[in-house]
Amino acid sequence: MKVFFRYFKPHLISLAAVMLLLFGQAACDLSLPDYMSDIVNKGITSGDTMYIVKAGFQMMGIAFLSAFCTVIVGLIGARMAAGICRNLRQDVFTRIESFSSAEMEKYSTSSLITRTTNDITQIQQLIVMLIRIVFYAPILGVGGVIHALEKDKSMSWIIALSVGLLLVMIFSMMMVVMPRFQYVQKLIDRLNLVVRESLDGTLVIRAFNTQRFEEKRFDKVNARLTDTNLFVNRVTSGMMPAMMLIMNLTNLLIVWVGSKAVSSFKMKVGDMMAYMQYAMQIIMAFLMMAMMFIMIPRAIVSIKRVVEILTTDSTITDPKVAAVISETPKGTVEYRGVSFQYPDADEAVLHDITFTALPGQTTAFIGATGSGKSTLVNLLPRFYDVTGGEILIDGIDIRNWPLKKLRDMIGFVPQKGILFSGTIESNLKYGDREASKEVVEEAAKTAQAEEFIDSKPEGFLTEIAQGGQNVSGGQKQRLSIARALVKRAPVNVFDDSFSALDFKTDAKLRAALKDKTKDSVTILVAQRISTIMNADQIIVLDQGRIAGKGPHRELMKTCEVYREIALSQLSEEELK
Repeated sequence: MKVFFRYFKPHLISLAAVMLLLFGQAACDLSLPDYMSDIVNKGITSGDTMYIVKAGFQMMGIAFLSAFCTVIVGLIGARMAAGICRNLRQDVFTRIESFSSAEMEKYSTSSLITRTTNDITQIQQLIVMLIRIVFYAPILGVGGVIHALEKDKSMSWIIALSVGLLLVMIFSMMMVVMPRFQYVQKLIDRLNLVVRESLDGTLVIRAFNTQRFEEKRFDKVNARLTDTNLFVNRVTSGMMPAMMLIMNLTNLLIVWVGSKAVSSFKMKVGDMMAYMQYAMQIIMAFLMMAMMFIMIPRAIVSIKRVVEILTTDSTITDPKVAAVISETPKGTVEYRGVSFQYPDADEAVLHDITFTALPGQTTAFIGATGSGKSTLVNLLPRFYDVTGGEILIDGIDIRNWPLKKLRDMIGFVPQKGILFSGTIESNLKYGDREASKEVVEEAAKTAQAEEFIDSKPEGFLTEIAQGGQNVSGGQKQRLSIARALVKRAPVNVFDDSFSALDFKTDAKLRAALKDKTKDSVTILVAQRISTIMNADQIIVLDQGRIAGKGPHRELMKTCEVYREIALSQLSEEELK
């Protein structure tokens, strides 16, 4: 929790001001019963009208002062809560941005969204209520007890009995609802997951006519969340009538006991009325704290979930002592005996991978589905770290490179093309915000995206919808390739980035690409033999191991795995 409380440090002055205002508000509220007691005891009994009027105006002034303090406390509290949660949300998002693929798999996307939004909203509501109620209620309660004892000590057992009953009820409720609040947050995670999957997979759902199945899946989670919330609400809603019953019984008991004291001239009527008011203020203080006990369990769950993110360190970090990197790196990539095993996996997916990719050459990977091609290239920008061996760029282990410099070295096109909401231009400039118009246009031309961009009325300023939903799969891939080319990195990695292109566009793109990346390392993952036939070096993967390495013609003679893949796609004549 220390991680959480450090967010309050910049607001300590505001917090001190709030405490002073709360003391002022409590002083005002606690002085009103005394005025009422004096009016009954002195003014009414003596018939002094002027005293009653004067005391009445004083009470009005105190009430206005109390209201003013309440408004200012509310304003400061709202600003503090908003500021704290703004910083908290920013830090959570920044921490998530630093997570490696391993942490992203540990916390699902839907859970991370819930923690960044719903959980922090719960914390914000708690902070507002803490400032307005939790700090104020004890002041009011303690002050009420002191003033009540000043009026009469003989009836203190009534207040003690009422407070005892309230405490028993509050703690009983907390024991019941606390586990449910934890379950509610997990169900919100699950609900977000179902909604996210349904929205992302709308086309597949419609194609298979599974709308009814998805509705049932959503209804199942929604019903569980509703039932849990209803249970919690029933338990907490029953608390208020019970407290009101205790309050009214306390009033009745004070009147019954106090009337006997008044009739025996041991207490004045005004003092009994003041005592009733103080008793109500004490009970109201516990009522306010009870309201907090409804919110606190749920907020504590949210705090723990947010703190869990803030205290989770990425497994991929900058080296403590970074290597000295040349200002003009060449980009030579070398894998030495690389092995890799996913966290919690039973066995490794890559075994003893060794090769060198040189500038000006194209190194291609091919193999059956699940042979480890994408995993292999994902190790280069350190999305994961190798579990055996080492990867070097220009002779330096990539684990000794500063992460920013390492990733600046690589123009990466992932297997699934991802575009961001904005314009075509903003997407292409994603890797280099300072790229000139000429560089952007040249990259689009090389990626064979120029034609369809020019066909748009707004050209490069055409809006891209969220996730690139308003462009086809082939257009998305071409824009992803153009985005990597704008970066003009020494190493370019294309992870099956030509799969949605027709053969003609594929051939034209590869020809243009070879000319534009002649001085850089090109690493290419593909399923189509036609895409990699002309590569300088082809590496064949089979069950995570290298089954063959060399140019196309050599592999056709020496590698049976490669030959089978090639003949399954093209004829002998086409492969020559």
